[in-house]
Amino acid sequence: MPHDPNAAHAPVLTTDYHTAGEPFRIVTGGLPPVPGDTVAERCATAIGPGGSGTAPRRGALDDVRRLLVQEPRGHAGMYGGFVVPPDDDGAHFGVLFWHKDGYSTACGHGTMALGAWAVDSGLVPAPYEGDARVRIDVPSGRVTATVHRTAGRTTGVTFRNVPARVTARKVPVATSYGVVEVDLAHAGACYASVAARDLGLETDREALPALVRAGQEIRAALAGHPGTWHPDGPLLSGVYGVILHEELPDTPFGPHQRNVTVFGDGQIDRSPCGSGTSARLALLAEDGRLGAHEDLLHESVTGTVFTGRVLRPADVTPSHASSAADGLVTEVTGTAHRTGEHVFLRDPHDVLGTGFAL
Repeated sequence: MPHDPNAAHAPVLTTDYHTAGEPFRIVTGGLPPVPGDTVAERCATAIGPGGSGTAPRRGALDDVRRLLVQEPRGHAGMYGGFVVPPDDDGAHFGVLFWHKDGYSTACGHGTMALGAWAVDSGLVPAPYEGDARVRIDVPSGRVTATVHRTAGRTTGVTFRNVPARVTARKVPVATSYGVVEVDLAHAGACYASVAARDLGLETDREALPALVRAGQEIRAALAGHPGTWHPDGPLLSGVYGVILHEELPDTPFGPHQRNVTVFGDGQIDRSPCGSGTSARLALLAEDGRLGAHEDLLHESVTGTVFTGRVLRPADVTPSHASSAADGLVTEVTGTAHRTGEHVFLRDPHDVLGTGFAL
């Protein structure tokens, strides 16, 4: 039967968090079936035949994404995920990440929010004092959220990503702000990094329109560049985000940077970007800027921070050791807080349907 975009939706249940200011809407009920044997296959199902991560095909599942991310129920900066079964018993659950324009293969801030939610909701047992590890299958692989607890309260989350690797350096890209050199790194998704000052810009709120424009130009210019290709295929290939970064004075513990990450069709990450921080760590390590036991203090345009580090081989657990040869294993620590619980409805008589985007 053809898909009817005007059909009524079952109630959609969500629990909302924010991680360092970036929203994450966790869908816990009301999803249609999502065929696939793995999370990556389910992500391909969500995108649909002939679609792409930022241009998915219309379908029952994508209508739920549109319902939650578009106005009047969402907004242009909304982010979230569909909780789905894991690939196997080694993970607690899986997730399909989505945003205003479609789907992503990695999301560090979302992984932190999911870890906090899994512990806060009782899905994954946690101690009154200490840490609980939440294993999550995402389209780019298996990641871990270590949830830190003090006096029965979640106080922070550390996200261990899939391996991060540098794929190209100093790629010349012509923009309306001049020709700049861009570095490429894969960290669950492909990120392009460029110094904001090379564009004549600073990473502050006043510069956001110009930063978004530059990010969109860089992403478009790199379409098809070999450094954006991932050996596992097109799902993980192509520039997902552009990180425009600025150097700040080093801390006693290592480098200090501020960034604006632009992804999708000009969406701005309100957090320092979790998987993007992994990409920055790989580049800084290759540059010799990040030594053993040193941390990157990574700041967002909103002033929130993540702390990132590259793990030494001795610190890598056996479950990550086999994949460490593919890149550097990184960890990023931040905070995630619950902001609400919701039941979203779609009235079949509502002429706005699943909503609109401005």
